[in-house]
Amino acid sequence: MSMPSDLFDPPPPAMVPERASRRQPKSAEAFRTISEVAQELEVPQHVLRFWESRFPQVRPLKRAGGRRYYRPDDIVLLRRIRQCLYDQGYTIKGVQKLLREGALRSDAPPPRPPAPAPAVRAKDGAGASSGRAALIELRRELVELRDLLKKRAG
Repeated sequence: MSMPSDLFDPPPPAMVPERASRRQPKSAEAFRTISEVAQELEVPQHVLRFWESRFPQVRPLKRAGGRRYYRPDDIVLLRRIRQCLYDQGYTIKGVQKLLREGALRSDAPPPRPPAPAPAVRAKDGAGASSGRAALIELRRELVELRDLLKKRAG
């Protein structure tokens, strides 16, 4: 029994429907799926689900089967969370604090990045050169201690 070879050939391009080109863009007020939000924010879907567990303010609608639909306000909040975490260097706890204080509301100005940790200064205030000297001295003492312990153990 021989089968015609054209059964396994792909259909000509004219017969393949182009779904993406026929779709109209969604309005700004339309709800978005998790895949659409993930693509828009350039984060994986599992990150969005993780953020839902850490930020109770993010509450997408869940339909049958657990499908998530994000409201426009959710997307604005997620965008601000992403900016704080990825662009400004906040930690999860830092963003949670901002949310508790109301600093990530859509009408609030963008939060300022966290201040960098203060530099550790040497006791005499001489700066990096004395800090380096202190580290060299500490290393020397540690090597002496190690050698002393080796002598006692051996």
